[in-house]
Amino acid sequence: MKTLNLGILAHVDAGKTSLTERLLHDVGVTDQLGRVDAGSTQTDTLALERQRGITIRSAVVSFVLDDVTVNLIDTPGHPDFIAEVERVLGVLDGAVLVISAVEGVQPQTRVLMRTLRRLRIPTLIFINKVDRAGADPDRVFQAVAEKLTPSVVAMGAVAMPGTRSAHCTTYGPTDLAFTDRLLDLLTGQDDVLLADWVADTSSLPYSRLRAALATRTGRALVQPVYAGSAITGAGVHALIAGITELLPTVQGDADAPVSGTVFAIERGPAGEKIALVRLFAGTIRIRDRVRVGAVDAELVTAVRVVAHGADVVASAVEAGHIARLWGLRHARIGDPVGVPPERAGTDRHFAPPTLETVVVPTRPADRVALHAALTQLAEQDPLINLRQDDRQHEITVSLYGEVQKEVIQATLADDFGVGVTFRETSTVHVERVCGVGAAVEVIAVAPNPFLATVGLRIAPAPTGAGVTFRLGVELGSMPPAFFTAVEETVRRTLRQGLHGWEVPDCEVTMTHAGYWARQSHSHGTFDKSMSSTAGDFRSLTPLVLMAALARAGTRVHEPVHRFRLEVPGDVLGTLLPALTRLDAVPTDTTGRGASYLVQGEIPAGLVHALERRLPALTRGEGVLETEFDCYRPVRGPAPVRTRWDNNPLDRTEYLLAVARRVGGR
Repeated sequence: MKTLNLGILAHVDAGKTSLTERLLHDVGVTDQLGRVDAGSTQTDTLALERQRGITIRSAVVSFVLDDVTVNLIDTPGHPDFIAEVERVLGVLDGAVLVISAVEGVQPQTRVLMRTLRRLRIPTLIFINKVDRAGADPDRVFQAVAEKLTPSVVAMGAVAMPGTRSAHCTTYGPTDLAFTDRLLDLLTGQDDVLLADWVADTSSLPYSRLRAALATRTGRALVQPVYAGSAITGAGVHALIAGITELLPTVQGDADAPVSGTVFAIERGPAGEKIALVRLFAGTIRIRDRVRVGAVDAELVTAVRVVAHGADVVASAVEAGHIARLWGLRHARIGDPVGVPPERAGTDRHFAPPTLETVVVPTRPADRVALHAALTQLAEQDPLINLRQDDRQHEITVSLYGEVQKEVIQATLADDFGVGVTFRETSTVHVERVCGVGAAVEVIAVAPNPFLATVGLRIAPAPTGAGVTFRLGVELGSMPPAFFTAVEETVRRTLRQGLHGWEVPDCEVTMTHAGYWARQSHSHGTFDKSMSSTAGDFRSLTPLVLMAALARAGTRVHEPVHRFRLEVPGDVLGTLLPALTRLDAVPTDTTGRGASYLVQGEIPAGLVHALERRLPALTRGEGVLETEFDCYRPVRGPAPVRTRWDNNPLDRTEYLLAVARRVGGR
């Protein structure tokens, strides 16, 4: 059977989860319509989700339309949980982007649509809540064409919008205005279609236009727009028909080598790890051994396939489906399963978190339990970037926003029985290498106390290149394990630069290498004091690397967001000085009738302050949209983050901290 993995995406409160529930009800998966306000939805299963009425974790449900199995993935809409959306995008065949007919295009809507278009994911747009007071689907459609994508076509009309009697009419072949618009859109993208129409304006039957629409939609070149209400059901049947007609399905080869992706990690009732896998090719059966990431053979102990609105126990999962697999103990989000899929990759779709905070247990005795609990949460959300400072006995997590704090706090209390508070949120900076620096320490030459020779040269790399490690020495000059030890330590050490911030983009070359081979006394006993070990290289590398980095120099950069701010014209005079006080730099101000659009840059750490002040500055009429743009050099004194390692910048302190590794030499 063909499958369609379909994502439901939206800005928070656009009605995304309500639409998911309506789809499940209308296709016969559920007998009763789940409601967000009643906490009875199928997809928002976490207690916190039902309490707050928002989606926090992506959920998968399944149903059959005609001969197609649709795996429906409901994603969070709040920008603080964009990491959940990040993980889902790589497994989607198509998407429905939900927009409120009242609020219209919102900041998160723009971010999601840009990403869907960049990844070329076929997308339908659904203008929801046409029955709500203030609904204006025509205005929203115009905003979609202006702000999201010009390649849109309305697939129907809404009568009596803004009332409970709102209903939708689907356009067909007799609607000449619709067929004319469809013809203009498609011939503007398809030269063959245009040539045929020019040759004979009567040679393009409606069926060919619909086929061309399906083709262009499947290639993510056109985004059809539907309208309706998830609460009343108006327009939803037309959307369902559009899903089956216009979005592409897949039928993977069940006999091919296994190829899939781990896109989520859960924990079962007994704490066991469960991996959610999208299988692109092949078949995985219980008791099969499969390669997951860098682990060659993980034993699959149980399989549950998403089907008919629930998880179903199965003996196997075939290509095209989503399954929960037990037994993959070392699985991590993003790991390929079997042969890496063509769609697999490490490119990020959204910006990384730019905030962090220290998590403090309310009871000091819970420190160990807190670390264990946060480790599990970081397993389910790697972008938490859990970091433990053994020197200060503190645990730090990365954040997208303040709402994430509340969710982490409630989850720790409800699921793990650990109460926590948070320190003040701070901005995550990075350090960029300024020049080229090199250092070397030679075995048996003071002041090197380790049985290893390590020479390293560090140089800047282009933004986004990451850390590259190269060998400038012969590969056979040392055992491979020693080179591995150096590379792993280089990458770990660069998590803290000269000012304590991560050094993200640089090229490190190993210029010198040397070791003492395994030696023993005359009686044949191995003598560790005369033989190099990987531990020697792990201990020496931070000293050499930081010495090279100090000679190269670094500069601290802060994250900067682009902002778009629509405000009434009469508040512009008081708004601009307020932006300056928040270190925001307006780059463009454009008049739009009685309002103004102000665009510019603002430090990420001050976005929340602007959000708090905006209602007072604009009488509640300002609309703010922000998005991570880049890192720029910090003005003034460079901020310093407290180190959590053994501080290789202070040789005496460092050697004292690792003395137990070199004792007796």
